This record gives sequence, structure tokens and C-alpha cells, in this order.
Amino acid sequence: MNTKDEGVRPARPHTGVTADGKRLREVVTYARRGSRFSARQHAAWERYAEAYVVPDAAVDEPDVDVASWFGRRARLVVEIGSGVGEATVPLAAARPSYDVLAFEVWRPGVADTLHRLGRDGVTNVRLLGVDAVWSLRNLLGERSVHELWTFFPDPWPKKRHHRRRLVNAEFASLAASRLEPGGLWRLATDWADYAEQMRAVLDAEPLLENVHDGPAPRWDERPMTRFERRGRDAGRQITDLTYRRV
Repeated sequence: MNTKDEGVRPARPHTGVTADGKRLREVVTYARRGSRFSARQHAAWERYAEAYVVPDAAVDEPDVDVASWFGRRARLVVEIGSGVGEATVPLAAARPSYDVLAFEVWRPGVADTLHRLGRDGVTNVRLLGVDAVWSLRNLLGERSVHELWTFFPDPWPKKRHHRRRLVNAEFASLAASRLEPGGLWRLATDWADYAEQMRAVLDAEPLLENVHDGPAPRWDERPMTRFERRGRDAGRQITDLTYRRV
């Protein structure tokens, strides 16, 4: 599915220009960091990127078929912000009959994920480095996602940056529409005010219901990542949430 909706931010924000040649500035939910590779990351990229990284330009192809990137038809899990693959790879390894589409714009993190995929022999993950919100809207059909994972999304802690947070009412409506009935949206954050925002937004979305009527128990399958460890070490409470598409 590739609707190329009018008025929707592009797959690769900040690449467009205005009529007078000025670069467009879109509000996005992430920040691109440095792209320098370590020797291990470079080796992993050279060896595995062709198999597991979807080229950015692939989203511009007519009638994009996400399943073709995996070479099969299987239930789809989407992860937004897969980082270095600490959670992605073991969770995908435990679900070989599912396909995992992981969004990550930080290329060294993608390279670390490739290293983990190759080391562990996991083949059911594809990595995509374009805007995840655009992609859910334009590449994925309604009721096409079995589970959505957003673990420790950027909290944008300064109040003036809160509009850049991923989990807002507009995105919740979009994400809910992409989940299949009964599909789960699993979230985790170590920022209390973001957890409150998530609950308020998701509780207000009519297509979603809170599985636990409050914070969820920590998902025991989710590996401890460096982001979670960092939050715990800083004394912040970890909040897990699980919502179901009705």
C-alpha cells in the first residue's frame, strides 16, 4: 500500500524544498545522531546490510509490498526505534514464524543490530531508516500489524519539545488503525510525565483498550536494554503499558 497522501510529512523529512528553494523544516519525533562506524559495525554492515536493510528509496516504488522484503507472507510485528537491536533480535528469534519490521534512523545502531542478527542467525527482521509515522500511513494497510512495539521512545523531556513526542493523539489513531483486531501495542518509558501522556492519549483512542486497566507488569520477554538500565540507574521508574485493538 502506498497512498502518498497529500499533506503528510515525507518519508525522509528535511529533504524537500519550498518553491523559492529553501529547505523544508518538518517536526519529527527523532533526531539523527552521528553516523561513524566502528570496525565491527562496518564489518557487519558490509556482510549483512544487503540482506536485512531495506534501501530508503524502496518506499518510493509503485505499489510497495512490504511482504516482498521478507520473501514470504507472515504476521507482521513493527518496532519503532529499535536502537542497537538489544530487544529486537532476541524477540524476533523467539518468533520465527513472524516478520519484524524495525524502524531505526541511527545507522550505527542499525549496524549493531546487523551484527546481532548475523551472530544469532536471526533472519526474520528487516530494518528501515525512513520516517516511521509516514511509513505506517503510506506503506501499511489497515489491520495489517499483529503487534507494535515502542520501547523507550525519545522522551523529548523539555516542555518546548513535547510536540515532537511520538505518542500523541494523531499517531495513536493511525497506529490503532494499523493493528489487527486483538493486536497489541506494547510500550515502555522511563519518564513519568511521558507515561502519563501515553496513558491519557491511548485511553482516549476508541480503537484501543488498556489490557491491564493501568500500567502493565514488565513484559518478561523484553530484554533489559541500555536505555532501561540508564533510566533505572538514574532513579527513574520504568512504566510498561499494553493496549489491545478492539
